[in-house]
Amino acid sequence: MNKKLNSIMLIDDSKFDNFFHERIIKKSECTKEIITYESATKAIEYLRNEENHPDLIFLDINMPDMNGWEFLEEYEKIVSPSKAKVVVSMLTTSNNPEDLQKAKIFNPPLREFKTKPLTTEILTEIIAHYFENNSSH
Repeated sequence: MNKKLNSIMLIDDSKFDNFFHERIIKKSECTKEIITYESATKAIEYLRNEENHPDLIFLDINMPDMNGWEFLEEYEKIVSPSKAKVVVSMLTTSNNPEDLQKAKIFNPPLREFKTKPLTTEILTEIIAHYFENNSSH
């Protein structure tokens, strides 16, 4: 990977998944910073108050408190110039066709729908597609 992102955000209520996905990201050396939240509500609060948004957000669907869809609804309300470049990828255990259809409603910012776990191949593919091959996403 040639391109190094400023930051990647993980939003998943599973400590294990976050730990595992963080290791994949760290090993790939593709970002300067990894921001991890086990709560979509806390992630939204962070993004509302942060001027610079992560380049890439991996988002789980099924979470207590606020699920991935509710996160996306709230994220759409945030006004920030850095939001335009953000790529959001669902990273979920769901292979429900309804979820896949629903994902299309949120494009952008939701550009990808991937099945857990995050792999080096998935990460490399997303970064190559959205961040290396073209300067505008």
